[in-house]
Amino acid sequence: MRAVTVPSPGGPEALVPAQVAQPTLGARDVLIHVAAAGVNGADLAQRAGHYPPPAGAPPWPGLEVSGVVSASGELVEGFDEGDAVCALLPGGGYAERVAVDERLVLPVPHGVAARDAAALPEVVATVWSNVFMFAALQPGETLLVHGGSSGIGSMAIQLATALGSPVIATAGSAEKVAFCESLGAIGVNYREQDFVDAVRERTDGHGADVVLDIVGGEYIARDIAALATEGRIMVIADRGRTPSAFQVGALMAKRGRIWGTTLRARPIEERAAVLASVRENVWPLIEREHVRPIVDSVFPLEEAADAHRRMESSAHMGKILLATPVE
Repeated sequence: MRAVTVPSPGGPEALVPAQVAQPTLGARDVLIHVAAAGVNGADLAQRAGHYPPPAGAPPWPGLEVSGVVSASGELVEGFDEGDAVCALLPGGGYAERVAVDERLVLPVPHGVAARDAAALPEVVATVWSNVFMFAALQPGETLLVHGGSSGIGSMAIQLATALGSPVIATAGSAEKVAFCESLGAIGVNYREQDFVDAVRERTDGHGADVVLDIVGGEYIARDIAALATEGRIMVIADRGRTPSAFQVGALMAKRGRIWGTTLRARPIEERAAVLASVRENVWPLIEREHVRPIVDSVFPLEEAADAHRRMESSAHMGKILLATPVE
C-alpha cells in the first residue's frame, strides 16, 4: 500500500511517498480504508525528528483518519465491514490503510461527510479532554484560547460557545480575528494588542478561568497574568522561542494551576475513555449542527509536503487534510 514515509528527519521535503507493508490486524483491531487523514502540529514535529512515535506505531505520521471499515479482528464487536468511521491513532495515518483498536474508533457523525470527519478525532479529543474533562470549564466561565484560527482553536471556540462559555481567542491577522469571531469568540489580534490587557478589558478585570495554550514558552507568564483566581492553564504544545519562565508567586496569588498534557502517549485505556466521553458529549452537538468540522484545504496524499508547507506558513484556518480515494 501507499504511505508517506520519513526516511530521515528534515523539512517538508523529508516526506516521501513509498510502498509499505499492509498493516497487521489484531484481534481487537479494525482495518480502515482511509478516505482522509488530518494534518497536525505533532506530525510536523515528528517529521523534523522532535516527536518520535510510540512503540508499536507505524513510523510514518498521521494521528487521525476517516474512511470505511474493510475488515475486523475476531474480537471486534462494535463495527462491521462497510461502516463509515473515523479514528484516533498513535501514528501511521498518512497511508491508504490503517489498523486500529476498535476502542479508538468512532462512527462518522450523522450529517458529516466521510472525508471531513478526518478533521475531528484529534482536535475534538484534545479540546474535550483538556478543556472540559481536566480543566472542567463550566458554563459562564471564560476560556482564553491561543491560535484561535487553528484546528484546535476553532474546535475549542465552537465547543465552549455551544456549552455556554464566552471565549477570547488570539490570532495574528484581521482575517483570522474575523474568522474566530464568526465562530462566536471575541477575537484579539496579538500583533496589535497585548492579550493580557484584552482579557482584562473584556472580563472586567476577572480574567480567564481556563487558558488553552498551544504556544508555551514565554506565553506562560502572560497566561498567568491573564488568569482569573483559581484559573487553570492547559499547555498542550511548546512552540515558544524561549524557555518558559514565570514567578511562582504570581501563580500562587491566583491559586492557579498549570497542567501540561499530551494525548498519544497516554495508555490506550485513557485514550479510549476520552473517546467514549467524546462520543457521549460531543457527537450529539455535531449531529445537531452546533459544532462542525472546519476544513481549510485538502491535498492528495502524495502532496503531503505541500500540506506541511501550508501548515508551517500559518496561513490556514481550520484543518488541513490529506485525501486518499476510497475504492
